[in-house]
Amino acid sequence: MSCNYAEGLSPYEHKGKLGIPEVFDDDETVEVKVAKLAEWIRHAKHVVVHTGAGISTAAGIPDFRGPRGVWTLEEKGLKPNVNISFDNATPTLAHMGICSLVQSGHIKYVISQNIDGLHLRSGLKRTNISELHGNMFVARCSYCDREFIRPTSVPTVGQKEIGMDCPWVKAGGRICRGKLRDNILDWEDNLPDKDLDMAEMHSTIADLSISLGTTLQIIPAGNLPLKAKKNNGKFVVVNLQPTKHHKKADLVIHTQVDKVISKIAAILGVEIQPYLPEIDPTCILQTLQDSTNSWKTRSLSDWTIAAASVSKMKSIAAAIKDNKPKSVSRKKRKTDKVNEPISDHEEEQDLFVPTRPPEKQEICLAELSRKNTEIVPNGVHPKDSNESD
Repeated sequence: MSCNYAEGLSPYEHKGKLGIPEVFDDDETVEVKVAKLAEWIRHAKHVVVHTGAGISTAAGIPDFRGPRGVWTLEEKGLKPNVNISFDNATPTLAHMGICSLVQSGHIKYVISQNIDGLHLRSGLKRTNISELHGNMFVARCSYCDREFIRPTSVPTVGQKEIGMDCPWVKAGGRICRGKLRDNILDWEDNLPDKDLDMAEMHSTIADLSISLGTTLQIIPAGNLPLKAKKNNGKFVVVNLQPTKHHKKADLVIHTQVDKVISKIAAILGVEIQPYLPEIDPTCILQTLQDSTNSWKTRSLSDWTIAAASVSKMKSIAAAIKDNKPKSVSRKKRKTDKVNEPISDHEEEQDLFVPTRPPEKQEICLAELSRKNTEIVPNGVHPKDSNESD
């Protein structure tokens, strides 16, 4: 549950602006704005969607900073009345619509701050998503760094051991010696390198970034949609609350995300597939629990970002960068810490900044000039959206 997840995090004082009043566009305004957004999607070459807790409220999972959010109520000594368990929640119309639009080719990539696992359970493939803050249905090996889908949500948060050995079998039949940990970030934990690499590169080449159900207060995730503006692209916000970057948006739609996604799919002629347990990797794995060491189960549960995917995106991003005019950012580097609120002062500065220490920047640049030959085995990759994260 969101409350249990929040309670499992370390104490943290600066949780951003809480309980900002919601704004609703009238039906006619929504129709006009959605039609414009659908047209932009139709003509865009690389659409990237950024999702926050607001897309999961229709599943019964409370958001964090909305009027009835977990941290908004916590400040008043209260808890949300509605708080379904992660295991019992199912993907919303927005989750299924996003997955269908990815499959149709209209959306190229999804970058999510959500830890509820609903994108995975909607059938979205690993090649199409970065999960910057973790996933309640994924565990990571402390030794080989591979990630595995679990049939149920992890019992811990904060990257703690969950009492299971890594199931990976190396070449020659050698079993990995690592222990599995949850991959849920605590306050100020570093973001996962591959997820952040892919998120930054897709954001950099995007010509249309769409932010859904988030107030964009958390960095670096909250800054990534703005990279489309650096690429002469468009930036769109769909959220009931005002966001940190409203003034920079080319279009702002104040209504439920479910409504927007369903209307866009209809305009684009994309049928939104319903949620079925048969497409949910967590449900499939529940039927295979008696054979947890089998090759089939290991292959199905592998949620690791392939090194080849990162290498390919680096080549694409580097090629695009070489064809663009060089620009210099004067803003100091920010550390890639999860859940660090953006201050009012920072909002007015240049937000196109590196999110790694200098030594990692040098490594990333070096990697652009050589081909990464690491092989990662293939596997099956796995809120009426009212409020913001």
